Amino acid sequence: MAKIITLAHQKGGVGKSTLALNLALSFKDQLKVALIDADLQGSIYHIKDEFDDIEILSPDRLEDILALPYDLVIVDTPPYLSNRLADLFDGSDFVLIPTKAGFFDVMAIRATLALVKFAQAKNGNLKAGIVLNMLKPRSGLTQEVYDLLLNLGTPLLNTRIYDRVSYARSSMTGGILQGTDVKAVHEITGLAEEIVELIS
Repeated sequence: MAKIITLAHQKGGVGKSTLALNLALSFKDQLKVALIDADLQGSIYHIKDEFDDIEILSPDRLEDILALPYDLVIVDTPPYLSNRLADLFDGSDFVLIPTKAGFFDVMAIRATLALVKFAQAKNGNLKAGIVLNMLKPRSGLTQEVYDLLLNLGTPLLNTRIYDRVSYARSSMTGGILQGTDVKAVHEITGLAEEIVELIS
């Protein structure tokens, strides 16, 4: 049975799709990986032909996700999928919640975390983590926001993903691991390794 990693945040613009794509690509050499683009706009699904090493599947494959013939399935969820997130979390092994470092961005993840905690009450094996994404190199993270993140009851991952041009271009360049941005490569591989440690 495939391991399932679901990326979720009920607020748009936090970089879920870019993170989902690059995470899937980071596992492709070790595992048979599929990425489900659950957004009906299909921003990732429409470029599936550009990525031969992973399967990019349409939202209808969520229906039989537990039976898919892969080692790992990564699910990119849109902000509006809230009515189905609870069921999706129930079948997941890990829920990754990307957030920007702004106060209102962090406050907005509370609804998603409530669904995660509800799923964890039913599925004791479900793990979850918050990752700071699209961080501005100079503005960084205020102590107020950091303290707020630590008090949400869901682990804050050590890896931080910064706002880099290489991420914005990664869907056109074959992914971060194919590029020359060493810092971005280190961030994505570090995130992948941290998730593996948490779910293994």
